[in-house]
Amino acid sequence: MPRIKATFPNQQGEILAGLLETPDVPAQAYAIFAHCFSCSKDIAAASRITRALAQKNIAVLRFDFTGLGNSDGDFANTNFSSNINDLIQAANYLEKNYTSPVMLIGHSLGGAAILTAAQSIDSVKAVVTIGAPATGNHIEHLFAYAKDTIVNEGEAVVDLAGRQFNIKKQFIEDINTHNNTNHISQLNKALLILHSPIDEIVSINEATKIYTAAKHPKSFISLDKADHLLTQRKDSEYVADIIASWAGHYLDINKEVYEQSTGTAPMVNTGEVIITEQNKNFTRRIYSEYHQLIADEPLSVGGLNLGPNPYEYLLASLGSCTSMTLRMYANRKNIRLENVEITLIHHRIHAEDCSDCESQTGFVDKIEKIIRLEGELTNSERQRLLEIADKCPVHKTLQNNIKITSELI
Repeated sequence: MPRIKATFPNQQGEILAGLLETPDVPAQAYAIFAHCFSCSKDIAAASRITRALAQKNIAVLRFDFTGLGNSDGDFANTNFSSNINDLIQAANYLEKNYTSPVMLIGHSLGGAAILTAAQSIDSVKAVVTIGAPATGNHIEHLFAYAKDTIVNEGEAVVDLAGRQFNIKKQFIEDINTHNNTNHISQLNKALLILHSPIDEIVSINEATKIYTAAKHPKSFISLDKADHLLTQRKDSEYVADIIASWAGHYLDINKEVYEQSTGTAPMVNTGEVIITEQNKNFTRRIYSEYHQLIADEPLSVGGLNLGPNPYEYLLASLGSCTSMTLRMYANRKNIRLENVEITLIHHRIHAEDCSDCESQTGFVDKIEKIIRLEGELTNSERQRLLEIADKCPVHKTLQNNIKITSELI
C-alpha cells in the first residue's frame, strides 16, 4: 500500500510532519489519527492501526503534533489547545490536497483532543477514541509531583514514559480550561469508545465518563487484556477491524465496491503485461504473470500519487536491468563488487545541445545513468563494469530502432 509523506503548517507556520497511509485503490474515506501524549506518529499502535485501515479502503493521515517526532516547534510552548489546532490544520491539509476527513481517531490524550476538535471540522461524521481520557486536564496526574515547581517557577523538566519534557505553567493553565465534558454532549457525531478494563495509564472510568456524556449514536467496545499502548500486534489489528466495521455504517463504505475496484487479477501469459483502469483518473493497475503493480501521476497534474508515473517505471526498468547485468558479470568474473547503486534522470533537451545525437533539430530524450560501484576494484575493473553497464538488454532495446504497433480488439 502506498505511504505518502505529508507536511503542512501549524497555526504558527511551523511545519508538521505526517504520513498518509492509503489503500491500493482510491480510498472511500479519509481519516486522521491523533497519537498519545508525548508519543509520535510512528508509535507501533498508530502505524499498525492506520495500515490496517488502509487495507480496508480508509486512507488515514497520522502526524506528529508540534514539537514531537519529526515536526517543528518547541514542545514546551505547546498545550492541549495547540494539539486541537494541529488537528484542524491536518483536516485543512486533507481538504486541500485530497478530500475532507470524515473520521477522527484518537489514542489516549489524542482521543480527548479529537473529542474537542471534531466540533470544528464540519466534514467529520464519526469519532473514535482509544484508551482516552474524557478531558484534557486528566493528564495532570502524570506530573503532579512537579506541579508546585511549575506553578511557582514557571516551568520544570518532568519524566514522561522514560523521556524528559519541559512543561511550562501555561500548559497547566491551558489543560485546566478543558476540565468538563460539556463538549462531548454537543458532539453530534457518531462515537465509538474503545478502552481496556486493565488500562493502567487511563482508567476505564474515563470511558464511562465519555459514554455517559455523549448522546446517541454511541458505542463502547472493551479491549479485553490489551495494555494502554496496544503493544501487542493482535490488539491493534483487532482495533482496526472494529473501527472499519463500525465506520462502514456511518461513512457509506461499501465493501462490495472495494472488492470490485480491487478486482480479480486477469490471466497473464509469460512475457505479457496487462494494464487496467483503476479509476477514471490516472490510477492504473499493472499485471505481469506473477506480480501486480500500480501506476499513477502526482497530485500536481491531477493524479492521486498512488504509485510511480510511467517515466519513473521506465527509469526503474533501465536501472534495475543495468544493476542486474553488472552483478551477473561481477559474480561470473569474481570481481569484488560489494554494492551497486544507480541513479537515473530523464531530460527533454534541444537536439542542437546534444553533440552526439543523430538529429540536430527539435527535441531528444536524454537519460542520465549515474553508477556508483563499491568494493575493492581496480581501475581496469571499474572501466570494464562501466562498459558492461551499457550492454544490459533494456539499454540495448531503448537504443534500438523500436517499432510499436497498436490495434483495437
